[in-house]
Amino acid sequence: MGKYRLGYDEVRALLPQQYPFQFIDAVAELEGDRIVCIKNVTGNEWMLSGHFPKKAVFPGVLMTEAMAQAAILLVKLGQGGGLPSEAGDRPAAEDRTFLLTGTKMRFLKPVVPGDQMVITCRMLTLLSSAAVAQAEIAVDGVAAARGELTFAMLRSDTQEAKPAAIPEGVTN
Repeated sequence: MGKYRLGYDEVRALLPQQYPFQFIDAVAELEGDRIVCIKNVTGNEWMLSGHFPKKAVFPGVLMTEAMAQAAILLVKLGQGGGLPSEAGDRPAAEDRTFLLTGTKMRFLKPVVPGDQMVITCRMLTLLSSAAVAQAEIAVDGVAAARGELTFAMLRSDTQEAKPAAIPEGVTN
């Protein structure tokens, strides 16, 4: 497989986000409650033509999304302690819809084309319906961003993951 634990195609099969919104290229390390992912930033990324036209900078909100995707991979790969049991069953992470519900982020240095983001994520809390992860992005060993992410994890097989029905008599 090469130097990575999981390559691009394997990551793509696991993440609910797809091109052009997949921000993990590979999984470099996976151990216990910790994952290390790679995102190579290139000059032809779709968002860089407008952010910013004279000096391309990878957007902080997409750095946050990359950290969230690393956390999703950590849960889906069965790390972070695994999902706790619910009434005797053990719901699989594949049966979950992950919703980012909160962040506390610090952006410490710009990420530009040519940089390789090394995203390290550690699970702090993992429940059957929620998770809290701590993540950092480093470029050349220097922290570019760090923070905490909170997720709701909805069971896909229940009503909670489906949109609410429109009451009778209500029209668009």
